[in-house]
This record gives sequence, C-alpha cells and structure tokens, in this order.
Amino acid sequence: MNRLDRLTAILIHLQTKRVVRAQELAERFGISLRTVYRDVRSLEEAGVPIGAEAGVGYFLTDYHLPPVMFTTTEASSLLIGAKLIEKWTDDSVKTEFESALFKIKSVLKRTDQEHLDDLAPNVGVSQFGTRPAYADGLLTTIQQAIARHHVLDLRYHSLYNDTETQRQVEPVGLYHYSMTWHLIAFCQTRQDYRDFRLDRIRSLTDTGQKFPRHERLSLQEYIDREHRSPDRPLVNVTLVFNKKVARFLQDQKYSWGFVAEEDLGDKVRMQLNTPYLEGLARWLLSYGTTVTIEQPDSLLTIIQSLTEELREHYMNVFSEDY
Repeated sequence: MNRLDRLTAILIHLQTKRVVRAQELAERFGISLRTVYRDVRSLEEAGVPIGAEAGVGYFLTDYHLPPVMFTTTEASSLLIGAKLIEKWTDDSVKTEFESALFKIKSVLKRTDQEHLDDLAPNVGVSQFGTRPAYADGLLTTIQQAIARHHVLDLRYHSLYNDTETQRQVEPVGLYHYSMTWHLIAFCQTRQDYRDFRLDRIRSLTDTGQKFPRHERLSLQEYIDREHRSPDRPLVNVTLVFNKKVARFLQDQKYSWGFVAEEDLGDKVRMQLNTPYLEGLARWLLSYGTTVTIEQPDSLLTIIQSLTEELREHYMNVFSEDY
C-alpha cells in the first residue's frame, strides 16, 4: 500500500470509532508507531482536525469523508460475508445485511456491479445438517443489548434435565462454535457466567435496564478463563496416526486442541491440549488400530474401558440372538 492510500485508509479508520489507539493503526497497516505518528501529523497538516489524548488515542473532532468507493476485491469480500451470513445467522441479520449490501452496490461502478452479479452464483457455503432454529430476531436483539449494556430476560431450555427456566442475564458477547451461536452472559439468577445456546432460547426480551459493563469480563477474558478453568484443566496428549488416515484429520484435530505434529515417515505424531479426555477417547475409537496413544495413561485407561463396554455389549447381543 502506498503512502497516499494508507493516509486515506487511516482517515477512514478514524471515522469508524470514537477513539483509535496508535498501536491499533500500527497493527492494521503493518507499520511502526513512529510511522503512525508521522502519518497523523501529515493529515493534520493537510487540514484534518485530529484530536489526541495521551494514553488513550486519536479522534476526529468535526470531520467526515464523502462516500468512499469500494475496490473490486473489497466488494468481492463482502459477497463472501453475505454467503456466510445466509447460512450461519438468523433471518433478522440476513435481512439487514442484504439491505446494507444493496446500499453498497449502489455506489459501485457499473463494471463492479456486474462483477458481483457474475460472481454470486459461483460462490457457495456448505452447511452440515440443518441450521439451528433461532427465535425471530434473536441475533439482532442480542447484538443491540450487548452494545447498549442492557439486561436480557430469556426463557431457556436446558437439555440435560429437559426443563425450562426464566433468567435475567447481562450479555457479554456472541460466540460461534460447535456449529451454532452461543450467548455468553452473566446470569443474575446463578450469579455467575453462563453459556446459552441460541437454539435453546425459547423467548428473549430486551428489558432496557442498563448494567455496569465495566464490572463484567470481556468475551475474550471469558474464553481465556474457561480455557484455564481448574475444573477442566488442559491435558497434554500425544498420539501417533498412520499417515494414510492423518490426512483426513485436518479439520477435526483443531476441535481437540491441536498444537503440533511431527512427520515420522509412514506415521505422524500429534500433540494436543484438551480438557475433554472422554470425548477425545470416543472420537479415537472411530480410527481403530490406525492410532496409538503415547500419553497420557489416563486416556489409554478410558479407551480400554470403552472397548471393554463394547465387547461386553456385542457379546451379550450375540448370546441373545443365538
């Protein structure tokens, strides 16, 4: 990126937030802090009213760029986002994003509009199984509550005991994993943080009641805390797979805390960190004799117990049939 393009991009970035830290600009554009300071000074000399607060960051005092044209590659990336949103969000987000995309397309050059029209039918996102069913407008309501620091009132179906409970929660963030969206929130009833699957929320209302956001963890702090949880400590696991099956593990291994692997010729040694030894053991059973457990012994013990259960089960089935 040449300097003129970078100065324009910095100015656009400053318009997206109330305050922007110099370090944030340095990381986004891959430049040093010294270069950031020099670029900001150049913008000031060009008449852009940039304010600065020591230890906080930069901000625009009274300035707004005219509509910015998108490049072809930027517009194409938005199309990718639209395809993902179509498959992995609810109708409320999909509808709003489509509206935004139409507005964006309206300012594109005719050639770029035609480029998107040609590209759209040739980009797809696969979806395994049925998309989780979310209540109407759920994702949009939650996003607004997170941004406004509003307490949510929800009715939640707990699968493990097949009951529904009414909760008032302080939303921390939205997190997508295990093929569905989750609401991470501080539950006022339980006085602790909880993870709510959105497809198990039966109803949800924004109460409009504000809560002090600074007293709660951020989403990343919550995730880090869960990974460090003493109730579920990470366990170092070493496995050796036959290379003929190792190539099929590319996606699944990351779900089990993949760290590194070592090529052993016709085999591959993999290092994992996971708190879910029993779940890992059940997954490994599907690979039969093509995998060997080097450590820990506790994982080997679980595997032995599961295989013994299987042996007894099918021996009993055989005896009943004959």
